Amino acid sequence: TDWSCLLLSNWWLSGEVPWCHAGCAEVDSMTEAVAGEGFLLGCISCKKREEVSARATVDWHFKRAEGHEFTQIFHYKHPDAQVLHEDFSDRLQWQGTLNDDVQIGAVFLQNVTFNDSGTYRCTFRRTLLLQLQPENVVVEKEVELTVVAAGEQALGAGPGMSSILTPNRELTAVISEIVMYVLIMVLQLWLILVMVYCYKKIWNEHEAREAKKALEAEGSLLESKDPCDGVQAELTQIQQNQPVGPVVQLEEHLKIHVLTCGLYVERDLDGRQESELEMLLKLHQ
Repeated sequence: TDWSCLLLSNWWLSGEVPWCHAGCAEVDSMTEAVAGEGFLLGCISCKKREEVSARATVDWHFKRAEGHEFTQIFHYKHPDAQVLHEDFSDRLQWQGTLNDDVQIGAVFLQNVTFNDSGTYRCTFRRTLLLQLQPENVVVEKEVELTVVAAGEQALGAGPGMSSILTPNRELTAVISEIVMYVLIMVLQLWLILVMVYCYKKIWNEHEAREAKKALEAEGSLLESKDPCDGVQAELTQIQQNQPVGPVVQLEEHLKIHVLTCGLYVERDLDGRQESELEMLLKLHQ
C-alpha cells in the first residue's frame, strides 16, 4: 500500500510532512506566487494499479518566460535529493513521497523572485515491477508560474500559497456552479408564476362560463314561466266566492285563458261531467 496524502499549506512552510493511508489523487499545482514568499510546485503522478510495486525518480526542469530551452534544476532518487542549478541553491526542498515508489513529486521553492516566473516541467520515470518483466513509464507535467508583488494580490492567501490575482480553474468552476444553481432557481420561479397565471386565467374563464350559463338558465326560466298560473289563482278565488269583477269580464277572461291554457278540471255535478269553467260561470249567474 502506498503512503501518500495531500500537504496543507502551513505544513509545507514548517517543513512537517504528515503521511497517511490514502488513495492517490492527481491535483493540479497552483500557478501564481507572491514575490518574497514561498511556493509549492505541485506534481502528482498516480499509478493506475496501486497493488503493483514500482520505483520512480523525479526530475524538475525550468524555462524562463523569455527562454527557449529547459534547464534541469532538481533530481530526486530516494533517498537523495539534489539541486542542480545555482539559481535555486538552498531554495528548493523536496516535499514529495519519501520512498522508492514516488507518486508525489512536489518541491517547495523558498523566497520566490520575479526571475522565477516561467515554465516548470516535472518528469516521473517509473519502473513497474511486473511479474513477467519490468515496464518503464515516463510521465511529464508542466506548471506555468507567474510571480506578482504582494500588493497586487486580489485575494489574500495563507502562508506558503499564492494569491489569486485572476480567476483560476477552481474559482471558475465554483462561479459556474453558483450561476447554474441561480439559473435553475430563476427558471423554477418563472415556471411557478406561469402556472399560477394560467390557473387563474382558466379559473376566471370557467367562472365566466358558469355565470353566462346561469344567466341563460334564468332567462329561459323567465321565458318559459307558465302564464296559466294567474288563471289558476283566479279560479281558486272564484271557488271561494270572492268577487273578481263583472261576470261578463270574468267569462271573457276565463274563456280566453282556458282555451289558451287548457284548464279543464272536470267535476261531477248532478251526474254529468262539466268543465270547471261552466261550473264557475253558473255559480256567478
